Amino acid sequence: MSEKIMIEVSYALPDKQIIIPVLVNEGISVKEGIELSGVLTKFEGIDLSSNLVGIFGKLTTLDKTLRNLDRIEIYRPLAADPKEIRRKRAAKGKEMKKGN
Repeated sequence: MSEKIMIEVSYALPDKQIIIPVLVNEGISVKEGIELSGVLTKFEGIDLSSNLVGIFGKLTTLDKTLRNLDRIEIYRPLAADPKEIRRKRAAKGKEMKKGN
């Protein structure tokens, strides 16, 4: 008989976040944990062949074996490049200073 461990699966949209606690058999993979959580049926935008995944903010692979109390995070692609947004904001700030 396999030991049980507790994991969490998290996913967030701009307006909604979900964290699903799941009791699973020890030795399962990240992919199996995601599937067992039911998150794939709650959000149609998740595609495990393209979405990156992590455990507590560190990128990982779908075949990584889970440990007790791991939190799987399913990442969405960025809507905009954060560096580009900062660059535009800085340029706009320089324009405003010149106008004074």
